[in-house]
Amino acid sequence: MKVLFTCGGTAGHINPGLALANMFRQRDGAEVLFVGAKGGMEEELVPREGFPIRTVNISSFYRSMSLNGIRHNAKTAVNLVRSRGEAKGILDEFRPDLVVGTGGYASYPVVRAAARRHIPTAVHESNAFPGLTTKMLAKWVDVVMVGFAESREHYPDPSRVIVTGTPVRGDFFDNTKRQARALLGIQDDRPVVLTTWGSLGALKMNQHMVDFILREIRDGQPFHHIYGAGQRYYDGVRSELQRRGIQLRDYPRVDMREYIYDMPVCMAAADVVLSRAGASTIAEISEIAKPSILVPSPNVTANHQEKNARVLSDHGAAVLMPEPECSGDKLYEQVMKMAFDPAGLEEMSRKLASIAVVDANERIYDTLKGLLH
Repeated sequence: MKVLFTCGGTAGHINPGLALANMFRQRDGAEVLFVGAKGGMEEELVPREGFPIRTVNISSFYRSMSLNGIRHNAKTAVNLVRSRGEAKGILDEFRPDLVVGTGGYASYPVVRAAARRHIPTAVHESNAFPGLTTKMLAKWVDVVMVGFAESREHYPDPSRVIVTGTPVRGDFFDNTKRQARALLGIQDDRPVVLTTWGSLGALKMNQHMVDFILREIRDGQPFHHIYGAGQRYYDGVRSELQRRGIQLRDYPRVDMREYIYDMPVCMAAADVVLSRAGASTIAEISEIAKPSILVPSPNVTANHQEKNARVLSDHGAAVLMPEPECSGDKLYEQVMKMAFDPAGLEEMSRKLASIAVVDANERIYDTLKGLLH
């Protein structure tokens, strides 16, 4: 069996594909190939999981009508034509039995070309509001799988849309909190706070984290803090802290990184997670029942991250804090309120467990296997 997964752009698109690819490899001995966008972070993340990857030249569309936006979209139009030929070449060479798109612009030319050839095709949309790629492919694929029941209404033919939840990589379930803390070298009982503002980082939130870190250092580092700043912002945050007299090497309980490659371990160790509200993150914190403070990105289509976050916050399963209301001090105070309230954390974990789609991987696997038959 040969299965082709196509995704890219952010870890939120890549990780669901990796979760499913591992299932097909382990259960069926499937030969798996990934296709992503040239220059995308999938070129780094996919090989780390032991899968081969090919790329096509594809880029996003800007909604801005500025001169730069028009130039960018003209380049994207050229790339779209080019990527069609590249996708056909990859299909000719790999000859997949099944093609699955999990989001990102790279999915479009590959899934569309496969559908034209009557190869079984599917797309998975993690977010509560469908992205442009999913909406464009919905009428061509055999099945659309979605992470939230609320998102079915956004498709012209809801009968072809299956609510599956969002797949989560199996290694998120490998370690208990105690085991994960040991792997990270944490030897005391202080709470662990995990902060990640998306795989690409976020300028405004990283600016807030400078004030957050100053507060925790001033208070004697009451918790361990694992903080993924993102490659684009890591140097800037470090420089600003240095400008304010802070050398992080002197404060070992603040573990700031460009990217958190061992996210399953870090999340298992955490007592509180500070995060954006991408659908993959929502699925991860739900399935392993991690209390969180969610700050949805305001720079996404149809404000879909806030819709994602409200699925949890409306059930008391997370704290929602809109970005305009954020500051380093407010985030710090909310963390302190939560991290040292074991009963409150336990109650939030219980509510998360009650709404999580814990068999999402199985639902999707069964759906895709059904397409093959």
